[in-house]
Amino acid sequence: MIRYVIRGATIEDEDGLLALAKHLNTINLPYDPAAVREIVDLASRSFSGALRDARRREYVFVLEDLVERRVIGTSKIIAQLGRRDAPYIYFDVIVEEKYSPTLDRHFVHTVLRLGHSYEGPTEIGGLIVLPECRRVPERIGLMISYVRFLYMAMHRGLFRNEVVAELLPPLLPDGRSHLWEALGRKFTGLSYPEADVLSKKNKEFIRSLFPAGDIYASLLATDAQEVIGKVGRETRGVEKMLRRVGFQYCNRIDPFDGGPHFRAATDEIALVKRSVRGRARVVDSLPEGTPRCLVAVNLREAPWFRAVPSPARVADDGAVEVPAYAAESLHLARDGEVSILALD
Repeated sequence: MIRYVIRGATIEDEDGLLALAKHLNTINLPYDPAAVREIVDLASRSFSGALRDARRREYVFVLEDLVERRVIGTSKIIAQLGRRDAPYIYFDVIVEEKYSPTLDRHFVHTVLRLGHSYEGPTEIGGLIVLPECRRVPERIGLMISYVRFLYMAMHRGLFRNEVVAELLPPLLPDGRSHLWEALGRKFTGLSYPEADVLSKKNKEFIRSLFPAGDIYASLLATDAQEVIGKVGRETRGVEKMLRRVGFQYCNRIDPFDGGPHFRAATDEIALVKRSVRGRARVVDSLPEGTPRCLVAVNLREAPWFRAVPSPARVADDGAVEVPAYAAESLHLARDGEVSILALD
């Protein structure tokens, strides 16, 4: 009865993640076997706790279709953006008004100001679902997106008090960035893909080579101005979801492509607040109309985390009632700890 399962990524998922990367090829999941191998290794060490510095952990979730036996989706949590060796770098978007009484002329300018932080927020990202699977009735895209917030609620102490999501803006047909072509390329001599890959491991060149002062967007090409803070067509659904659960555009953009940053206080995110943890009570069945939830457990060995969609509810005594078939799929002990997040 369980077709889809979400779990921590393991070394066996390299090929599946590479197939997903082919559809988007982003900095969080590049279409590069060596890079994917590093991502999976880091995820495994993050979930297991082998990576002692919790700020450096990156948790990669995979959505597996048990019928077709393949990975069809993924998402990610980066525990902390911004450290001394890799600061969180962004453009603040500032509105500045100018008026001349002599000419009786008034202008409103968009100003970009480079900023950075060594103690940045947690980031969510890396959300990909295979195109042919996006419209299945089970709403699997929602599941692989929501699981990040459930995991944060289950392990609140591992994450920052603020969460940011960097959304993709409109890009050129070949994947290049309007803003990078108008600005970044001129100050670094790098193409957008070159800069994107380099920034994953070292952002020093941005602070060293970008202008230190304010940049007036009105000096840039029109197509570059028009993408500042805008959400691309493919990510508008993600924007709607983020706004619905408490995120807001924070007048901050990515210095590479101009994509907007959406931000929320971790403890005020609706999905974090709605997550419930308790002792499991395995039951044969639940009443019709019981909410459909993500039901999740921590595991003592790889893949370290596992979640499935299933009806579940909190009983009057605080126990979390889970049907037997879901408990079996989760390898859940009858009195084990379980967490749930309503999907409906």
